[in-house]
Amino acid sequence: MLQQGYPLEIIARMTGGKLTGEPGNTMIEELLTDSRKLTSPERTLFFAIVTPRNDGHQYIGELYRKGLRCFCVSKLPGISLPDAVFIEVSDTLEALQQLAAAHRASFSVPVIGITGSNGKTIIKEWLWQLISPEKTIVRSPKSYNSQIGVPLSVWQMKSLHNLAIFEAGISQPGEMEHLHRIIRPTIGILTNIGHAHDQYFSSQEQKTNEKLKLFPGVELLVYNSDDTLISDCINKSGLKKESLFDWGRSEHARLRITGIEVEKTVTTINSIYSGKNLSIEIPFSDEASIENAIHCWAIMLTFGYGPDVTASRMKKLTRVAMRLEMKEGINGCSVIDDAYSSDPDSLAIALDFMVQQNQHHKRTVILSDMMQGSPDEAGLYKVIAGLLSDKGVNKLIGIGPALMRHRELFTMEKSFYPSTEAFISGFKSISFRNETILLKGARIFEFERINQLLQQKSHETILEVNLNALVHNLNYYRTLLNPGTKLMAMVKAFSYGSGSFEIANALQFHRAGYLAVAYADEGVELRKAGISLPVMVMNPEESGMEAMLHYSLEPEIYNFRSLQMLRKAMGSFGNPSESEILIHLKLDTGMHRLGFEESDLEDLCKILQESPKIRVQSVFSHLVGSDDPGLDAFTRHQISLFSQMTEKLEKKLGYGFLRHILNSAGIARFPEAQFSMVRLGISLYGISTDPEEQKMLETVTSLKTSISQIKTIQPGETVGYSRAWTAGKTTTIATIPIGYADGLSRRLGNGKGKMLVNGQLAPVAGNICMDMTMLDITGIDAAEGDEVTVFGEELPIAGLAKAMDTIPYEILTAISRRVKRVYFQE
Repeated sequence: MLQQGYPLEIIARMTGGKLTGEPGNTMIEELLTDSRKLTSPERTLFFAIVTPRNDGHQYIGELYRKGLRCFCVSKLPGISLPDAVFIEVSDTLEALQQLAAAHRASFSVPVIGITGSNGKTIIKEWLWQLISPEKTIVRSPKSYNSQIGVPLSVWQMKSLHNLAIFEAGISQPGEMEHLHRIIRPTIGILTNIGHAHDQYFSSQEQKTNEKLKLFPGVELLVYNSDDTLISDCINKSGLKKESLFDWGRSEHARLRITGIEVEKTVTTINSIYSGKNLSIEIPFSDEASIENAIHCWAIMLTFGYGPDVTASRMKKLTRVAMRLEMKEGINGCSVIDDAYSSDPDSLAIALDFMVQQNQHHKRTVILSDMMQGSPDEAGLYKVIAGLLSDKGVNKLIGIGPALMRHRELFTMEKSFYPSTEAFISGFKSISFRNETILLKGARIFEFERINQLLQQKSHETILEVNLNALVHNLNYYRTLLNPGTKLMAMVKAFSYGSGSFEIANALQFHRAGYLAVAYADEGVELRKAGISLPVMVMNPEESGMEAMLHYSLEPEIYNFRSLQMLRKAMGSFGNPSESEILIHLKLDTGMHRLGFEESDLEDLCKILQESPKIRVQSVFSHLVGSDDPGLDAFTRHQISLFSQMTEKLEKKLGYGFLRHILNSAGIARFPEAQFSMVRLGISLYGISTDPEEQKMLETVTSLKTSISQIKTIQPGETVGYSRAWTAGKTTTIATIPIGYADGLSRRLGNGKGKMLVNGQLAPVAGNICMDMTMLDITGIDAAEGDEVTVFGEELPIAGLAKAMDTIPYEILTAISRRVKRVYFQE
């Protein structure tokens, strides 16, 4: 591929599409499937992908208004778009894959294809660490290994690359053939076979055979022959024996593993290869890392790397950062930490994440030199400069001699330093205020030192919030919705303790229909942070009416008093937008907490008809027990009453409105009552009362801390206030920095609560203190500084709630704001 891209006429031929419009001299360099990530409209082609949950065609108008003119579609839009050019195909996903496959066919460089259940991304990144000093490598960004991710990865191949490494992931039969046609690997790695997506395969053998469909025609396939499932399937696959490179403990393995010695955090692996004794040392001790390292070792041997070079580089392998983390920074800043690698592909992903954050207008990037071999250094940094400019970066702080050499390429506010040390010596905290800061540096630059300077200081207890899991749960519930049904996401109570803005921002980016908060000040906070989604305020107070009018927040109106408060506020403060005031009427169908009753409707409609500036946006009610089959008859009674009452309102008011009665539990159990919108609350955060539904959700929040001190006490000695806990034997006690001031309930004291220490449960010893808690870790191999999980994926919050005789809602909403929230996206 030429550096400047492909003409649209050529792309039309590659995809088998029909060209409509005048393409002119347009050269396509970038492919877009996510309309939210547009950065360079003049050289981008948008593929309007159609999925069961979404249809890319609905975003064509929005993209056109942003300056994009080139579209690949399966149906032409019904509106006039002057100067737009369309490539019309029967299937846009298939066209994307055909384009990527045709692009791949123009290269003859070695291509490594990696598949398996686990380890794909680690192996890919480690191979990049090991081989990039000699090779200019293109690789899948992060874990782009899907039917859409693979073609976008392969599209990145350019003439300067002399090695490609791509991941391939499948979730059901029939998918790998498509990925094989795109990647066409010359070298293959099959990592292992786990239980992910088991429900879509008849057996583990079928899953293995499906994954092997990536490898027809490979010159080399690396695999672990100790895995009998993989070995048996490969032997029956018809792959040429001369292409197979197996490793394992068998004396027949090409790379025979003769010994593995683990000592604390270091592992020595001994082997025999081609009759020679070889060994490597890696700075990891877990089984997964050992397996991943041997796969990489096999590739290095086949590439001809000598034992000394291989051993030296293996010893320096670094942990792969699988996620971007966002933390609270100094002076009102937000800090995005991706300070473990620095290359154009991962930089583009980090910048995309940065662009999603709307709380600050100013975007600052602290960037190190790109630590990869490139024959054209000036060309590399020209690409980097264009990337920063396209993503709207306001300020660059460049660290490293290469960036200093090419400083003239960067047009934004900028400053440069020869080293991290030089930056730190001149650091002034006042220079950073109310901005989003991305840290993106190669490990050799030790950007963690900069991260420490920029982070808001707090104690060691953190609440991790997994934004990928949040989006997964959002999309799971979307699959349950009837066509056209909107989704309102509840972000009240600090988003169930998870952080209001950050959660709202993710929901806005992923196009939730509505947000709901408890009080006006929560909505104001969201508006000030750049959230533009419609927001319903569920508990409007008279003191907050002016703010609701000013910030276009939509109050819940549940009685005549709240309606009168709104009318009074409109008379006193006016309506800044001069448009209609949207309200949400609450009906009482059986909860008997808040809401208009059926006998109120006549008078309610009369008042609304006398208030033309007030318009009903939605009407809703609360179900009493949608999660309880024993209450299903009453739930259906509520739904029936709600239907009757809303029909009366619509007839009286003379116009339609949104209707919603279902909460999280009701979405799946009462699909006939989804009406025009549903409300998603705690299940969005990965918590369901239905065991089967719980299996489909991912954990969003994890509360973690670390061991401050370990001590040994003797039988008869006591722990904590009031001497409430007595040791019955010689006992090891760990003190951790979390207490009831952080939201940890005192009900968990004296053995009622348990926490996870190095994979083992440790009961609470003594009473919970204000800032500290003691654990009995007798028999657990632990050291001061080790991580402790209060709740999370491996220790579900439901168990903690059961020990407290409460519900997960109470635990999440009780977590103090002094506990630092760390948001991450893989």
